[in-house]
Amino acid sequence: MIKRIFMFLSITLLVSTAVLAQGTSTSTSKTASTTEAAKKPAVFRATKAQVKQVQTILKDKKLYTGEASGSLDDATRAAIKSFQKDNGLKDTGALNRATVEKFGVDLTDSQKLIPVSPSSFATAPSDPTSPKPVKKTTAATTATPATGEEKPKRAAPFRATADQIKSAQKLLKDGKMYAGEETGKLDDVTREGLKKYQEVNGLKVTGRLNAALLEKMGIALTDKQKADAAAAMPKN
Repeated sequence: MIKRIFMFLSITLLVSTAVLAQGTSTSTSKTASTTEAAKKPAVFRATKAQVKQVQTILKDKKLYTGEASGSLDDATRAAIKSFQKDNGLKDTGALNRATVEKFGVDLTDSQKLIPVSPSSFATAPSDPTSPKPVKKTTAATTATPATGEEKPKRAAPFRATADQIKSAQKLLKDGKMYAGEETGKLDDVTREGLKKYQEVNGLKVTGRLNAALLEKMGIALTDKQKADAAAAMPKN
């Protein structure tokens, strides 16, 4: 009898230990899986509206001949690669955050929370493993180490204010070149109206609302825009 009781207790102990070990293993596996999922970074994805804006800009730059469809097709990716090569970005054809910002296209609030990947930039020739981000500077000129000559810095992209865009939309409506509302947004319809205005006035047809076009329309520049325009002018 004692022997049977001892065997029963031994079997019960072994089964309990096995169940406990399995439960601990399952819990550990779930915890590890949850931690791994939490660490996975969010993926940047351009919206259809952003793709359309990029395609319009690429058409203006003569890098793309298709329509502004909002679809990131092969032709659009090839054009994006060319743009990236010319702007210090890694030529992947992907519309990542660094590329969208380089185009001057506004980000959504959720996209602003996703950091720029260092791998988005072109690598330095001397060190193929080291990313080389484009340096930002406020100086108008810089001196080259070899000759000491000053070279003009690339000017920051011009951005019209919402009030300036509204004024331009009103002027275009008055001229029967735009049928939309005065939204203050530089959308595709407004760009088409700007192109018509530029064509009528013998200007380069780009669809962009830059400082020269604002002045041509009689729309005042902000003090900062005037300062940036003055800094971008070549010095004798």
